[in-house]
Amino acid sequence: MKLAFIVDPLDEFKLEKDTTYAIMREAAARGHQLHVMQQGDLAWHKQIVLGHTSRLHLSGSTPDWYRLDSPHDTPLEEFDAVLMRKDPPFDMEYVYSTYLLEIAERRGARVFNRPQAIRDFNEKMAIARFGEFTAPTLVTRTAERLRRFLGEHRDIILKPLDGMGGASIFRVRNDDPNFSVIIETLTANEQRTVMAQRYIPEITNGDKRVLVIGGKPVPYCLARIPKEGETRGNLAAGGKGVARELTARDRLIAETLGPQLSAAGLLLVGLDVIGDWLTEVNVTSPTCFQEITAQSGINVSALFLDSLEKSL
Repeated sequence: MKLAFIVDPLDEFKLEKDTTYAIMREAAARGHQLHVMQQGDLAWHKQIVLGHTSRLHLSGSTPDWYRLDSPHDTPLEEFDAVLMRKDPPFDMEYVYSTYLLEIAERRGARVFNRPQAIRDFNEKMAIARFGEFTAPTLVTRTAERLRRFLGEHRDIILKPLDGMGGASIFRVRNDDPNFSVIIETLTANEQRTVMAQRYIPEITNGDKRVLVIGGKPVPYCLARIPKEGETRGNLAAGGKGVARELTARDRLIAETLGPQLSAAGLLLVGLDVIGDWLTEVNVTSPTCFQEITAQSGINVSALFLDSLEKSL
C-alpha cells in the first residue's frame, strides 16, 4: 500500500517512544510505501486537495534514521490511506486541515482518523457522550460556577480543552489561596472555556492509557504513574509508564465505547482512565504503542496495521 502520514517535523521525533515512528516501521516491514507531509503541506487547488509529500525511507539507525526523496504535489486520493498524526493543540489550523481532508474524502481519499470524527470528538469534551463512566465534571468559563464546583467537591482538577501532555493542568483544593488567579489565568478572565473534574485519588496508581483499535481494546494499557510531588501522570510531565492488563472496568469502558468510536470513523483511540473513571477520549494522535509493546510483548503496531489493512 501507499501510505501518507501527516506529521510533526521528523527531526523532533523521539524514536524510543514515538508511536508514529513505530507505525511507520511496521508498515515498512510489510512492504508498504511511506510518504510524509506536514500540516502546512496541504492545499486545495482546482477542486483537488494536494499534499506536498516526500517518499520516506527508513534507515533503521540513528541519528540519521530517515531519508526523503524530493517532494512533489500528489492528490490525496492517490494514496491508499492518509494517516492524520499531527499532535495537538487542536487550534483553528488543525480545524482547517480537517476541512481539507474532508474535501479529499469526497474525492475518494481514505483518511484515518476521519476528519469529521476528529472535529466531533474533542478530546476533553467527548466524555460527555459517556456520562455513565465519568466522575463529576463541569465545563464552563464562569468563575462563580467553578467556585461552587470547588466548594462542592473540595479537591478538583482544572484543565484547558485544547491542551496535551498535561500542559496547564492544575489541582486545586478548597483552601488554595491561588484559586482566583488560577481561574483568571485559565479562563483568560472568563473568555476561555475550561473543564473541572473532581480529583480522583487513584491517580497515584496511574493515569491509564487504554488503546482501542478498530473498535476493540488492546489487552494491555499503559498506567502513567506521576513522579513524586506531581499530580499529572502524563509521560511528557515526567510520569513513569507501566504496562498492565486491563481491569474488568477498563474492558467494560473500552468494549462499550469501541463500536461507537469505530462507527464514527475512529480507527485508533486512546482512552484515559483513572481508577474506574473515563477522563479523556484521545483521537488526534494517540500514543503509548512502544511502551506497551516493550513491556507486554504485544506488537501494538501490528494490531494497528492489521486493522488498517482490513479496513482498506
